[in-house]
Amino acid sequence: MFEILADRTYRHLFLAQVVALLGTGLATVALGLLAYDIAGDGAAMVLGMVFTIKMIAYVGIAPIAGAFADRVNRRALLVTLDVIRAGVALCLPFVTEVWQVYVLIFLLQSASAAFTPTFQATIPDVLPEERQYTRALSLSRLAYDLENIVSPTLAALLLAVMSYNTLFLGTVAGFTASAILVFSVLLPSPKPSEPRGIYDRTTRGIRIYLATPRLRGLLSLNLAASSAGAMVLVNTVVMVRGTLSLSESALAWTMFAFGTGSMLAALALPRILDRLADRPVMLSGAALTVVTLLGLALSVILSALTWPALLFAWLFVGLGYSAVLTPSGRLLRRSAHPEDRPAVFAAQFALSHACWLLTYPLSGWLMTQFGMILALVILAALAAVGIGLALTLWPAGDPEMIEHRHDNLPVDHPHVRDGKRHAHALVIDDCHPRWATHF
Repeated sequence: MFEILADRTYRHLFLAQVVALLGTGLATVALGLLAYDIAGDGAAMVLGMVFTIKMIAYVGIAPIAGAFADRVNRRALLVTLDVIRAGVALCLPFVTEVWQVYVLIFLLQSASAAFTPTFQATIPDVLPEERQYTRALSLSRLAYDLENIVSPTLAALLLAVMSYNTLFLGTVAGFTASAILVFSVLLPSPKPSEPRGIYDRTTRGIRIYLATPRLRGLLSLNLAASSAGAMVLVNTVVMVRGTLSLSESALAWTMFAFGTGSMLAALALPRILDRLADRPVMLSGAALTVVTLLGLALSVILSALTWPALLFAWLFVGLGYSAVLTPSGRLLRRSAHPEDRPAVFAAQFALSHACWLLTYPLSGWLMTQFGMILALVILAALAAVGIGLALTLWPAGDPEMIEHRHDNLPVDHPHVRDGKRHAHALVIDDCHPRWATHF
């Protein structure tokens, strides 16, 4: 897997991702402490609003940014967005009012909503060979999981010798280092797409996404992954600290079990995906999360919740969660022309976070109103609905080459110069406005 780091461009981009993630992790810890300083006992409400603002920015800004990402130099765009994020982080230690936090977080997350899909869409252009790209996806997943472990640890060490406001300087350093690393390499910028109206450009990524069967299946599996993930991320603290009355370190180890499962899947997936298609791997991962949540609910019914059972369950939820999310970039890469990839990756970014916008509050509400067992069962059922939709919307087989006929194009059109009936990898575009065998 690590042999792809020999490619200098990808190596610098991967390191940029790592340092930016570390900076973001430090900001997450510092924001919690800042919210408590400003709002006291109302800190939970402030943080809840911060996460809501984050999701709104992700869902609303990403498609707009993706619509114009192919019109500017990618390196210049990514570096500019990193500089904006660093500038916003530099302002955070000086805020004194809650509304200032909300404004700065919206600016920060809006820049991230533009940066992340554009960054993700660049990797398949840097590593065009699918085997290498698959390994890049697994490394990216590992980076996210390691960030969840390393950032809190680093924050704890820094807080032992300095104030929490200093953590924001670590965030500034992370985004600055990311900008320098991106600036240090030349990035491929596909040719701009045809001139289009603002509405057409803004909705193009989502229209391509929703017209492609494998991507409709991916969206359904995003629902499954977010249902299981929300149970872990929202309710673990209640299960460990409340139900089991365990320590804060036990909470850390429980989350570590989830991250370990995700990392193990990321390490194994490159070899698995060399032999198996994406669809059965992703469906199996989603099914594993459903079975595990239901198994934990049954265990609680039979003998109450135990910490070993929770650790074991979260390890397997992490395995399934990563098996769903890691291959998603392969589907997006396969489903769009290079010039449309930023818009399609932005659509995935927005739509997947729309799933989280549903499952985050639902998970907390279920746990608070009805308890752990019903929360596990209902979220497992919602994940199962996602699997059922994926089975329906993403047909088995999903061939690369599809024979089709063009009655929608004149005989002198360049696309049909070899005949109106032909076969190639079907991608939604102006010549193929829908998924069909006749146009």
